[in-house]
Amino acid sequence: MPEIPKGLTIKEAREGLDRRDFSASELFEHYKTRIETQNPELNAYLTIFDKDSSFKFQDTGSLAGIPCAIKDNILIEGTVATAGSKILENYISAYDATVIKKLRAAGAQFLGKTNMDEFAMGTSTENSAYGPTKNPLDLTLVPGGSSGGSAAAVAADLAIFALGADTGGSIRQPASMCGIVGLKPTYGRVSRHGLIAMASSFDQIGPLTKIVYDAALVLNTLCGKDIFDSTTVDKPVPDFTAKLDLSIKGLKVGVPKEFFGTGLSAEVEESIRGAIKQLETLGCKLVDISLPNFEYGLAAYYIAVPSEISANLARFDGIRYGYSSPNAKTLLDTYVQSRSEGFGPEPKRRIMLGTYALSSGYYDAYYLKAQKVRALIKKDFDQAFKQVDVIVGPTSPNTAFKLGEKVSDPLALYLEDIYTVPVNLAGLPGISVPCGLGSKSKMPVGLQIIGKLFDEETLLRVAHQFEKS
Repeated sequence: MPEIPKGLTIKEAREGLDRRDFSASELFEHYKTRIETQNPELNAYLTIFDKDSSFKFQDTGSLAGIPCAIKDNILIEGTVATAGSKILENYISAYDATVIKKLRAAGAQFLGKTNMDEFAMGTSTENSAYGPTKNPLDLTLVPGGSSGGSAAAVAADLAIFALGADTGGSIRQPASMCGIVGLKPTYGRVSRHGLIAMASSFDQIGPLTKIVYDAALVLNTLCGKDIFDSTTVDKPVPDFTAKLDLSIKGLKVGVPKEFFGTGLSAEVEESIRGAIKQLETLGCKLVDISLPNFEYGLAAYYIAVPSEISANLARFDGIRYGYSSPNAKTLLDTYVQSRSEGFGPEPKRRIMLGTYALSSGYYDAYYLKAQKVRALIKKDFDQAFKQVDVIVGPTSPNTAFKLGEKVSDPLALYLEDIYTVPVNLAGLPGISVPCGLGSKSKMPVGLQIIGKLFDEETLLRVAHQFEKS
């Protein structure tokens, strides 16, 4: 077995394969061995695949031979997809998600399925029915969530890249806490067909990578109109890697005053202000802006999302597929007991919240009001983008926190998404890039860059130039 360097990016792995320093099979086995050695401690993977005939890859394509990890709410035909929940522990996917078909066509190899908060509900990957994932940089800390397994796999070099799904920050926030790059594309840019839905008008699949170039490369593969997903937009897909090296001099960068209020830790603010100064050094023009309805974002999100959850999770009834309680005597028992035994505390909490918000007499007071706030937040971003090219700020108000520290306080966990949630409410693209370590915690801090609708090119260019500097 040849010596395979640690921390390979897609670009480096591709060059190694082209030079025949190692074969695609040797690369796969190298990562599989690393996973088998380190995963028992990290719990980043729920399923590890063997390199058998069902995972034959094409030897041509932009990702030919590149081993990757897939969040366990994205379907791969013939494999278990649990969504981190007991209710789906034996569910076998009947088909490939559209993004999986696209990765197969580009030649990627699948290493396995990664751990996640149950049905993507959580901010720390502690809500999984299969135990928490640990942060590879410090095993006493959370990796962030809900795509914590994917983020930990990339940060620990147990995959070259991974796919996650972002409903309110679930790609960007764990990327920030694990010190890697996490990209949430514009809503409608990437197909959701084959993604186990949490909140259909928010969910978006995206890549977690070691560098910005890799995120752009994977995005090239994932994008495009899909006949199976009516929310995908029929827009030309540019080569997102083509303009990464162009200067960002003269670009206007918006800095919202609301991003630097109460709740932001001093060490995160220090790193973010340093990063913003660095963008200025690169020739960007800083513009102070305001997002007046920012403070209502989290409240609106936690009405709208549970409402969609209560509808989407109604299909898990113990009858059609998934867990069915062996103790049930009647049809009603089957519904009640299967859901009571199959769902964990967080899905139950959100189903109850959503059902209440949508119930007769409360719909106008809660759900309708949340949708109005959502429209106002989108309007705030539209106004801001008349003045600026991108908006920057923190990805998360804190660095990674201790396992168990906030698990009994849902509100404290929800507040970890305060800077990412408004981006999903408005359907905008956002990326988290590492911008240093907290002065106190010595853990990674993520700079969040938010772009205009379908303008991932500018977003990625700013992120790439910042990363290089």
